[in-house]
Amino acid sequence: MTEMIDTAVAARIGALDWHAIGAALDREGWAVLPGLLSIAECDETSALYGQEALFRSHVQMARHGFGRGEYRYFAYPLPPLVAALRGALYARLAPVANRWHERMGREAGFPTDHGDYLAHCHAAGQARPTPLLLEYGPGDYNCLHRDLYGAEVFPLQVAVLLSAPGTDFDGGEFVLTEQRPRMQSRAAVVPLGQGDAVIFAVNERPVAGSRGDYRVAMRHGVSEVRSGRRHTLGVIFHDAA
Repeated sequence: MTEMIDTAVAARIGALDWHAIGAALDREGWAVLPGLLSIAECDETSALYGQEALFRSHVQMARHGFGRGEYRYFAYPLPPLVAALRGALYARLAPVANRWHERMGREAGFPTDHGDYLAHCHAAGQARPTPLLLEYGPGDYNCLHRDLYGAEVFPLQVAVLLSAPGTDFDGGEFVLTEQRPRMQSRAAVVPLGQGDAVIFAVNERPVAGSRGDYRVAMRHGVSEVRSGRRHTLGVIFHDAA
């Protein structure tokens, strides 16, 4: 069953227009993958939130000043669909990550296989899984932040909206900001439907300037949920210390 899921997810992701996705990432620092998951897959993944045995950690955002709402980090082994998404997306994003690192003057050594990259993370002392499910209710929000869990950072991550805007919840928009040198911050509200995913920069991305490439700092968050309940799957490719 796991091999079937891996094959199906890899084929689905491989069929996407990665040239256009790469161009959007270079241009904006984010790109939307419409309908990455089916409604049934969204509902099945949301339902995992109540199965405590699947998770290694449960975080109440308000206790840490992160906002309001909560999230749970999956334990290993990851659920088959989550593991398949993580591996297949990484394989497509590793070339983008290497290109970005080269442009930012950093070592470009991300391997093509996610298992090989995780071995590198674990050797560096980062062995705790980072994929997570987030749950928001009325009045909940997520402050602007970066998902950094140690010195080893893969520069891109993915969020999949599992709930239906306007039906399951209102509000709760996915927000990105970027801070260019000597300029005010720019914000983007990313339109997502149920099953849509957004790929975005974890921390920094390169931007072409008149004197070559320079680094732009990015953060992400979620605006206040006005009503209903919102679930999101977060796919982070580096593990945590």
